Amino acid sequence: MVAPHPIPSDPEDVAARKRSMRRSLLARRATIPTEGAAEAAWAQLLASGLVPAGAVVSAYWPLGHELDPRPAMLGLLALGHTVILPVTAARGQPLTFRQWDPAVPLRDATFGLREPPPEAPERRPDLLLVPLLGFDRRGHRLGYGAGYYDRTLESLPGATALGFAFAEQEVAEVPTGPGDRPLHAIVTERGLISVAAPS
Repeated sequence: MVAPHPIPSDPEDVAARKRSMRRSLLARRATIPTEGAAEAAWAQLLASGLVPAGAVVSAYWPLGHELDPRPAMLGLLALGHTVILPVTAARGQPLTFRQWDPAVPLRDATFGLREPPPEAPERRPDLLLVPLLGFDRRGHRLGYGAGYYDRTLESLPGATALGFAFAEQEVAEVPTGPGDRPLHAIVTERGLISVAAPS
């Protein structure tokens, strides 16, 4: 676990601490063993009881060393859920989501991402599996710095946001600012980490 960081009130200090933590966590995540982790995380999500029947679930196409959600995506489809993927919006805007069909090829998008083609139906998620670099037990996450998920969660009242990450991505405390939106829980390959009350 990364050592605790005092959380300053100065936004510039918060941004600097986030940049430093991102570098550290990117390096750490590249060393995490991945064998069996994706399947184990899907089993933990299934056992959590947090996915309502018939839910529209947003996942993500894995980038770099992110925990692979594809076993969960296929498992959710098999259980009758609709699975959607984010579509990159203009900077400063929330994400939109299109339905994922494993039989339809994805298209290349910005930042090396993959997303459904424009003709795929747009859907609103009931539950989101959110990628991250680091998380703490308050439910705060450290992302890549563009703020897409924070703006998206703000625009989706009533939706449930679950971090989807390796257990080794936990840190003592994520530096936070006023625009950061907490998660409701974090699913890892080792279990579910509940958050008492998102704030």
